Amino acid sequence: MAMTSQLLNAKDWKDLYVAALLEGDKDKIPPLIDRAERAIVERARELFGSQGDHIQEEEGLEDALYALHALKTCLATHGRFAEAA
Repeated sequence: MAMTSQLLNAKDWKDLYVAALLEGDKDKIPPLIDRAERAIVERARELFGSQGDHIQEEEGLEDALYALHALKTCLATHGRFAEAA
C-alpha cells in the first residue's frame, strides 16, 4: 500500500510541474508554479524520510525546482514572453 501511495505522490508533482511549464496563459502560470513547488518540496520530504535509493527522483526534483525558478524569473523579467514568441 505504501508503494502505491509513493507512486501517486511522485506522479502528482510531475503532473503539476508539467502543467506549469505548458500553461499558455501567463496569468495562470504563477499559481501553477506555486502548487508544483509545494508538491516537489513535499515529495522531497517524503523521500528524505523513506528507506531506499531515490537518487534519480531526487535529481528530478532538483531539476524541476530549478526549471520552475527559471520560469518564475523569466515571468518577472519579461512578463510578455508569450506575446513576443
